[in-house]
Amino acid sequence: MSLDPIACPCGRTDERGKALAFGACCGRYLDLDAPAPDAESLMRSRYSAFVLDRVDYLNASWHPRTRPADLSLAPGQKWLGLEVRRHRPIDTDHAEVEFVARSRVGGRGVRLHETSRFVREGGRWYYVDGDMH
Repeated sequence: MSLDPIACPCGRTDERGKALAFGACCGRYLDLDAPAPDAESLMRSRYSAFVLDRVDYLNASWHPRTRPADLSLAPGQKWLGLEVRRHRPIDTDHAEVEFVARSRVGGRGVRLHETSRFVREGGRWYYVDGDMH
């Protein structure tokens, strides 16, 4: 079995600390081959979608109740890394994920620290909204 040798943008590692390949990590979710199994995996796949300019996936994984009518990404934004600080399941269908994502826009460093809320409906997790820190 041949997997994409490129490291996943989300930075997830295996039990030995080796970076997971995109195809073995977020790639399968972005291609809608499988639903993300938990809120942290969905959040990581959404980060990868931002890195790869996959607005289609961002819209598909955003809950319809809170999804913006028009999602546009910052032109020239370069994503530099993701740190997941906490994944807190609330119950079987609700969870929160606290993370810090770093990027550069127009030569300037940007740090996004958010606690995001997720809901599972029909067997799929969706991003609902979040609180900035």
